[in-house]
Parts: sequence; structure tokens; C-alpha cells
Amino acid sequence: MSKQVDLPVLGQDAACCALMVREPLGEEVAAELSRMFKALSDSIRLRLLSLIASHEGGEACVCDLIGPFDVSQPTTSHHLKVLPEAGLVGSERRGTWVYDWVLPEVLAKLSALLETPAVPAKASA
Repeated sequence: MSKQVDLPVLGQDAACCALMVREPLGEEVAAELSRMFKALSDSIRLRLLSLIASHEGGEACVCDLIGPFDVSQPTTSHHLKVLPEAGLVGSERRGTWVYDWVLPEVLAKLSALLETPAVPAKASA
């Protein structure tokens, strides 16, 4: 598992400009973000993240996440393993089962990264 890089946080003074349009990304931050976006680029993992986030109590047991997919249990387990490795969810073994929950601060940083300031409409000539 690779080391986790702290993603920059947009402060009050930077509210008008998201990270991508404020300054170029550094190599470590870009690599960390790339890992997260790569994990989210798979439709099964994106659905799993959504199922976990929307599950009652904000966390879901792996036993609740196996059924909704038309893939084998080992395939679903593989996808569930990728999400915490990418830093998108936390997980904890409780007895026989593993429970996952979304890390809202990470999703907020990803969202803030992609925000772009409103661009005023250009006047017609």
C-alpha cells in the first residue's frame, strides 16, 4: 500500500478558485488523486461507494454489498478492497464481517478540486 499524501484544503481565502485553476498540482498530490479517481472510474466501485454512503448509519457490512451486483463474490470483494486502498473509505473487521464507511473529508477534497469558478459570459461582438 502506498503512503497517503495530504491533499491540499481550500481555505476561505481560496474559495473563489479551486486547486486545479489556482496552481498546478505537485507530483505527489497528482499521484494520490490519480489513485482515487482511478478507483472511482470503475462503475462497480462507484456503485459500491454510493451504496456504502447511502447505507443506513453511514456504514455497510460487506454482507450487505455482495448481492446488488451481477459478478461473483470474489470480484465484488476485490472491488471492495480497492476503495480503502485508494483512501476513499475506511474499513474495520468486526468478528466475521468487514464494515466500510465513506471518508467524507476525502470526498469533499475531491469535489473542491474539481470546482471551477464561474466564468462570466463573453459579450457578443
